[in-house]
Amino acid sequence: MPAYQHELRVYWEDTDAGGVVFYANYLKFMERARTEWLRALGFEQETMRREDGLMFVVSDTALRYLAPARLDDWLRVSVQPTEIGRASMTIDQHVFRGDQLLTQGRIRIGCVDALSLKPARIPARILQSLEPIVPPSARA
Repeated sequence: MPAYQHELRVYWEDTDAGGVVFYANYLKFMERARTEWLRALGFEQETMRREDGLMFVVSDTALRYLAPARLDDWLRVSVQPTEIGRASMTIDQHVFRGDQLLTQGRIRIGCVDALSLKPARIPARILQSLEPIVPPSARA
């Protein structure tokens, strides 16, 4: 079972002229799911930036498209952290329509200083909240 699931509807703005979701928009769907996952854990990214001077940035993506989503589809986007380091984490994400897997992705995000954009340690409180979700073998 994934750590978190986010649901959303496909709108006109998400599709191409044929009513099929434009491929890059899956990254937006995954970003929204990761943001809501962090919020559900008690961490708002804007608060982290403002109060801690830290933010998460995407450093690597790999997506595989299996079937298209279309206008008005109701989608479910899963979030499952698979590797946790001191300054970055890898997250597996899947987009489903019902039980059908449409897209699978592996996203690596890094924690950076909000001003310099240099790597920074992920706050301990976030790492602690991930302990029950990520097996010890996947933690640095």
